[in-house]
Amino acid sequence: MDTKTFHQIQVLSRMTVGELRETYLELFGEETRSFHRDFLRKRIAWRIQARAEGTLSERARRRAEELADDADLRVRTPRDPVKCGRLPDMERSTVTHLPIVRDHRLPPPGTFLTREFKGRNIAVKVLDSGFRYENRQYKSLSSIAREITGTKWNGFLFSGIIKSTAARRNDSKPERSIQ
Repeated sequence: MDTKTFHQIQVLSRMTVGELRETYLELFGEETRSFHRDFLRKRIAWRIQARAEGTLSERARRRAEELADDADLRVRTPRDPVKCGRLPDMERSTVTHLPIVRDHRLPPPGTFLTREFKGRNIAVKVLDSGFRYENRQYKSLSSIAREITGTKWNGFLFSGIIKSTAARRNDSKPERSIQ
């Protein structure tokens, strides 16, 4: 490899993805769909080197064409698998529903979580899937806390199911006696 080609390839490693895409367009005459820096760098380096030193021999090119004719290559999956003969695979497929796993920290459905917030008594009913507050159903305790306070809260912390880190630290400290 001559010095000019080597220098051109070294410059590629310092280019941004945008610059590499522009260089790709200049060298290949078409835009690339790729935004992968290393892929672009390697493809451009190959093209620079192929232009400087020549490409494949005629024999190698014919063999590559033979291999390409025999191969069933696809860049993307088909949009309609029925038209492409993929129906048997779809018929063998099954749809299953995974059971809903409840958070182990939640009390059983039907339990009311109560607390006082700014002089208001808040009561939230635990349901099988979600929570009920003021005749509206919510997916999470955090969404109820956000509705009540207007700010983001950890729903477990707001409802008193878990204690804050500071409260846990205070509970674990031994009490001092003043003598």
